[in-house]
Amino acid sequence: MTEYVDKIQARTKTALYADNIAKVFDSDAQITGDNVKIESAKRMVGKVRDRYDLTTKLALVTTDRQSGFDRMLAKVPYKGQVLNLTSAYWFEKTKDIIPNHIISIPHPNVSIVKKCTPFPIEFVVRSYMTGSTSTSIWKNYSNGVRNYCGHDLPEGMVKNQKLEKNLLTPTTKEEEHDRPISEADIVKENWMTVEDLEICGKAALAVFERGQKIAAERGLILVDTKFEFGKDEDGNILIIDEVLTPDSSRYWLAASYEERMKAGQEPENIDKEFLRLWFAKQCDPYKDEVIPDAPKDLVCELSRRYISLYEMITGKEFEFSEGAEGRIASAIENA
Repeated sequence: MTEYVDKIQARTKTALYADNIAKVFDSDAQITGDNVKIESAKRMVGKVRDRYDLTTKLALVTTDRQSGFDRMLAKVPYKGQVLNLTSAYWFEKTKDIIPNHIISIPHPNVSIVKKCTPFPIEFVVRSYMTGSTSTSIWKNYSNGVRNYCGHDLPEGMVKNQKLEKNLLTPTTKEEEHDRPISEADIVKENWMTVEDLEICGKAALAVFERGQKIAAERGLILVDTKFEFGKDEDGNILIIDEVLTPDSSRYWLAASYEERMKAGQEPENIDKEFLRLWFAKQCDPYKDEVIPDAPKDLVCELSRRYISLYEMITGKEFEFSEGAEGRIASAIENA
């Protein structure tokens, strides 16, 4: 697996990849969604995805916007394409566990999906004691919390240590900030019924375990992730939004994990965590009204990491989509 990972890492560091990424950054040609004009459907803007109501279905446009700490951090070339196609891969790989909302993928940045009513809970699954956000298990543990989302945690754990088992650690979806919550409190506070919670919880753990198995075969550690579920018009529970992407998940390189842990170093991550860590060192991204711009080399490196992770997971070479934003509207209208 080390050879497999090294081969992809080397390929994504060649001039072909670097030049394509830099070209988009320098020309400010990242896909923001601002230039997508669809007369028949209103644009509903999210953190990363824009939604268009097509009456009987939805179009989801995954942009290059990079969010974190509940705000916009940067625009990362080709990020939207990676997220959309990586998610499509995982939806296909896990559809035997739980059905999903995908109808078609008419464009690298676009998914046509079934309309669903989302549950107001994010189903976070964790396998390691880590994280940098206020809701993360490590942040809470380092602040003295020993019962996290209903799970009792032992004393003496260190950052990035593997947990005894995968833990379901849900958070509420609220206006200001997400809030960690136990399964018991989800029912007690009437966020979900016992029956719906049980279905979603079991599916979240099963999809995560499938992801861990496939990631391990690719030389990766799937550390944690978050899932969303919803009900379609027939009352069926579907997994929605995105699955096991580098935006919703944390991935580490398996080959160096043990050695770096022994040396007291951070694991080699291949997701957006290093960008989050950069902002956390430069400012207080939760409180500061104005934050610094992420430097070009950092943003382009994140783009390369996203692309390399896509290749590692899917086994496919990335296809750079030129002038992608200009074709999004027609792809949606013809879907």
